[in-house]
Parts: sequence; structure tokens; C-alpha cells
Amino acid sequence: MKIIHTADLHIGQILYQNYERCDEHLHFFEQLKQWCKEEQPDVLLVSGDVFDIQQPSTATKKLFNEQFVKLQKEMPDMHIVITAGNHDSASRLQADRDVWTFSNTHLVGVAPSLMLNDGWEDDYIIELPSGFIVAMPYMLGDRSQQLQSLLDCVAQRNTDGRPVVMMGHLAVTGSDITGHDFEIGTLKTQSLASLGTGYDYLALGHIHKPQTLGHPEDSMNMEAITYPAPVARYSGSALHVSCDETYPHTVSLIGIDHHGGQVTVRQLRIDELRHFYTLPEDPNAAFADEEEALEGVKSFCQTVGRGYIRLKVQYSADLSANFAQKVYDILESRGNEVRYNPKTLWIGEPEKSQDEIKQTFELAELQQMNDPIEFIEKTKTQYPRLDFHFLNDVIKEIEAEVERIKEKEAAKQAKKTNDSTTDDTTNPEQE
Repeated sequence: MKIIHTADLHIGQILYQNYERCDEHLHFFEQLKQWCKEEQPDVLLVSGDVFDIQQPSTATKKLFNEQFVKLQKEMPDMHIVITAGNHDSASRLQADRDVWTFSNTHLVGVAPSLMLNDGWEDDYIIELPSGFIVAMPYMLGDRSQQLQSLLDCVAQRNTDGRPVVMMGHLAVTGSDITGHDFEIGTLKTQSLASLGTGYDYLALGHIHKPQTLGHPEDSMNMEAITYPAPVARYSGSALHVSCDETYPHTVSLIGIDHHGGQVTVRQLRIDELRHFYTLPEDPNAAFADEEEALEGVKSFCQTVGRGYIRLKVQYSADLSANFAQKVYDILESRGNEVRYNPKTLWIGEPEKSQDEIKQTFELAELQQMNDPIEFIEKTKTQYPRLDFHFLNDVIKEIEAEVERIKEKEAAKQAKKTNDSTTDDTTNPEQE
């Protein structure tokens, strides 16, 4: 079985609230199409975060549709399996599933429910002549039982020893999270053991650095490497999404000889249309003042002329209030080819005290919170004098009041319905 594995496309991403990346994604898709033509894989896997936001624009959806249709037209025998990530709307992706199946493209957005019906496995198991794909999208919480049930189901069907691949979008404990911006939250992880047994290759998404779990020494090796099954791997993101992702980004070419056999991994390096740079490029240097920083920006424009830039500045430097605008004015002549990250790296900044360090958590976790106390508990280090017992009582009183209002509204609606029914009934005596 031959596979091309990618993930974290983040189509529609707008960086620094200013720069859309449509041309960068098109540049990536051209390479992906060429690799698919050259390698003729049985299946292309996209392990989540297809879009950057849950409600992508019409232009973003158009780009997605056009590029995957082109891939399918170029390789009509190749199957494509796309699963939802935490950035995607699971229901929106799932809604298009039936239409895409006509072109050998399988979309899986919604995770299995905790309450399962007979035959639910068929929504997540894709059987191909060359092997089986267990297509699991992003899931909140532990779904160990469902995962193992799917793998057991495949084991029963796989009477001829075909390769078994499982897809997942999560952070596995022990993975290399270099480059992720944790100012928006810490990363919630799951153990590899909790994902079940019975697969030959686990095609992971969510972590942007390409890596084969358990083999950190091989992360940047572009030669073909063979491992005994099972193998778990992050393909990495299609594009760099920050200046901290200093490693190469790749697509994974996977070969599996048979179930329980050998798994060969080869990385195909992605040529980024725009690279990320931190100026000055000397890791031990920083701009001493505003004039030096602006000169550094001008020099980059003249010598490199394309890319995303972030500036390192000494903490003691005095930057004017309109410093960012001065940078934008310099870049204007480059026609949007040089793009500015306005978040300055201050070098020599005094370390924050323990009281100043804010507890953070994963953005997707925040989006799923329904209980205000759960949110406040996770941020209580920011409010050392807050009485949480008192606050909990207040929240309960508010919830009780909301329930009373709902009951009153329900009673009022019921009375209104009864009155309407009475009015509609004809009284014979009145006639």
C-alpha cells in the first residue's frame, strides 16, 4: 500500500490580521499534485485542520474545491481521505461527504458518539483494494473504546492481511512540539497506547513538526527509512505558520508491504513560497534602537526581498509610537512580498515573577467549555484573592434564577396555548 500523508493545511489562514496566503497554498498544491503524479499513491491522506477557521470564506472553500477536484482529475484511481481537525467545523465538513464520494474522496468530520448504534463503524472504515483506512477526526476527550472497536472490526474483515492505516488529529504525549505558540494555551496530550492496537501506520495531524514518534533522530532525514509496524507519524503542516517553525516542512510518502510487516517512510520537502525570518539573523544579536531596526528592514528588502519578518530589539530601546507604521511604509514598495509580524521580540526583558505568569490552555478546549466555574478554575492563578466558594454560590444562584425564568416562560406559553384552544372551540349556547 502506497500513501501520501499530509495535514494541517490551514487553508484560508490570514497572518498577523493582514496577510492572506492564497498564493502560498496554491504553490503547495502544485507540488502535491506533482508528487501524486510521480508516485501514484493508492491514497492521499489529509489528517485534519484543512481550514484555518470553522467558517471559511467563499474564496477559501472555492480554493479547496478546485484543488482537490484537480487532484482527483489528474489521478482518478487515487482515493483521498480528509478528516476534520480542531480548526475545522466537523458538521460543515461532514455535510459535503455524500457529494465527494462520487470522486473517490472521503470526508469524515464528526467523531463517533459515546452512544453507538449498530453499523456505526462503516462511517469511519474505508476499505480499499490495497488496504483499510480508519478515518478518525478530531475528538474531545478519550475515545479509546471506539478506536479499539474500529480496529477490531477491521481485523475481522481483513482476512487477506492487507495494511491497516488509522488517521488521528491530536497531540500525542512525547511528541516534539517545537514551534507551537503556547501563549494561546498549553497542549493537552494523549498517550500513544490509548489509541489502540492493530494499525500498521498512524497518520497524525495537529503538531506542525514532521516526526516519526520514537525516532527523533530521523525527523530531518530525507532518505527512505524502514521500520517494523506499527509506526506513528506526524506529517507536519503544509506551510510554516510562525517564525518559530525553523525546521523544514515535508509531506510523507509511506509504503507498507503487508499487515504487521514493514513501513517505509520518505519525506518530500515542501518548497515554501515565503520563508520566515527573524531579524537580525544572528541568534546572538538584537537591534539596539529604532534607526538600526529600520535599516535592518530596508536591508532585508534589498537583499532577500520576499518572506515574513519578525524583529529582535533590545529591551532598553525606545521605539516611537508609530514604529510599526514606519516598517509598513518601507515594505509598501515590495508589493506585499515582504510581510511584517508586528510582535517584537524584546531581548533582555526582565523575567516575570511567578505571580505574573498566567495559566493558559488550548484554544479548542476553551471553545468547548460550558461551565463558567471550569473556566475560572483554570485561570485562578490570575486572581489570588478571589473567593471561589463564594463565586461558585453566586453562579449557582444565577443558574437557579435562569431556570425559574425558563419555567415562568414555559407556563406562560402553555397558558397562551390553552387560551387559544378555548377561543377556537365553538360554544353552542352562544350560537
